[in-house]
Amino acid sequence: MTNDSLALSSQPPAGIGFFEKWLSVWVALCIAAGVILGNLAPGLFEALAGLEYASVNLVVAVLIWAMVYPMMVNVDFASLRHIGDRPKGLAVTIAVNWLIKPFTMAALGVLFFEVIFADMIAPADAQQYIAGLILLGAAPCTAMVFVWSQLTRGDATYTLVQVSVNDVIMIFTFAPLVALLLGVTDIAVPWETLLLSVGLYVVIPLAAGALTRHRLIAHARGGESGETAVARFTGALKPVSVLGLLATVVLLFGFQGQIIIDKPTLIALIAVPLIIQSYGIFAVAYAAAWAWRIPFNVAAPCALIGTSNFFELAVAVAISLFGLNSGAALTTVVGVLVEVPVMLSLVAFANRTRAWFPVS
Repeated sequence: MTNDSLALSSQPPAGIGFFEKWLSVWVALCIAAGVILGNLAPGLFEALAGLEYASVNLVVAVLIWAMVYPMMVNVDFASLRHIGDRPKGLAVTIAVNWLIKPFTMAALGVLFFEVIFADMIAPADAQQYIAGLILLGAAPCTAMVFVWSQLTRGDATYTLVQVSVNDVIMIFTFAPLVALLLGVTDIAVPWETLLLSVGLYVVIPLAAGALTRHRLIAHARGGESGETAVARFTGALKPVSVLGLLATVVLLFGFQGQIIIDKPTLIALIAVPLIIQSYGIFAVAYAAAWAWRIPFNVAAPCALIGTSNFFELAVAVAISLFGLNSGAALTTVVGVLVEVPVMLSLVAFANRTRAWFPVS
C-alpha cells in the first residue's frame, strides 16, 4: 500500500492491537466494575485508601507506575535532535498545550462552578472541582497519545518528538503553572506535595524509561537493532501497562463509586466543562494545523496531544494535594470517564477528514 493510499484512507490502521481496537469497551467495563465494587465493598476501598505515605496513595502509585513506565521507555530523547524538522506541528503542540489549554480549562472551571452552576454547588466544593479541572488542563497527554497517534496513522517518529518535548517542558512547568492557576483561583498550594508528585509521576518514570532505553540499545542482541530491542521489550511489557490502566480505572471508580451512584447530576455537571474544553481545544489545534497546511500524519497527533490529558498525573496529584475523597480527585476521575469516548470520537473525525490535509 502506498503512502498516498494510507493518507487518504478513513479506515482504522492495520495492525491495531486487540486492546486498542476495543479500548472503549474495556474502559467502560472497568468503570462499571469499579462503581459496582465501590458500592458492594466500600470497606475494601477504604482499606486501600488508607495505604498511603507522605500523602501518596501507594496502591495508586504502583498502578500508575505500571501503566506509565512502559510508555516512557518509548520516549526517545535523542529524537529531540529533530526538533527543527517540520517545526509547524511542534509549534501548534507547544502553543496549545502550554499557552492556551491550562488557562481555558481554569477559565471554564470558574465560569461554570462560580457562575453558571453557582446556585447548585457549595462554594467550597466549587473550589475543589475547579482545582481538579486545573490539574487536568495543565497535564498534556504523555502515555495514551501513542495509542491515539497509532489510530490515526500518525508519524511515529514525530509523535515521539512531540511527546519528548512536552515531557521536558512538563518537568519544569507543571508545578509552577498549577500553583499559578490555583493561586489565581484562591486555592492554597502545598508546594512540597506538588513537587513530590511531579518527581514521582514525571521525573522518576521518565528517568527510568530513558535509562532502560539506553541499556536496551547498548546491549541489543547480535544482529538486532537498538530500536528492535526497545520494541521487543515494550511489547513484552504491554500487558503490564494495559493491566495497570484497567486496574487504575477500577480502583479510581471504586473509590468514588458511592458518590457516582448517589450524585449522578454532579458527575454530569463536572463533565460539561471537560467536554467543552476537549472539543474546543481539538478544534483550535486542528484548525491551526489545517490553516498552516501541516501534513495529516503530523496534524492529527498534534491536535490529539493537546486534547488528551495525562490523567494519571492529574489523578495522582489531586489525591496527594486534596485527598482521595476530595472534589478535586472526583473531577480528575470524571476526566477519565469523559476522555476515552471523546478521544475516540475525535480519532474517528480525524480519520474521516484526512483528505483535508496535504500528504507528507
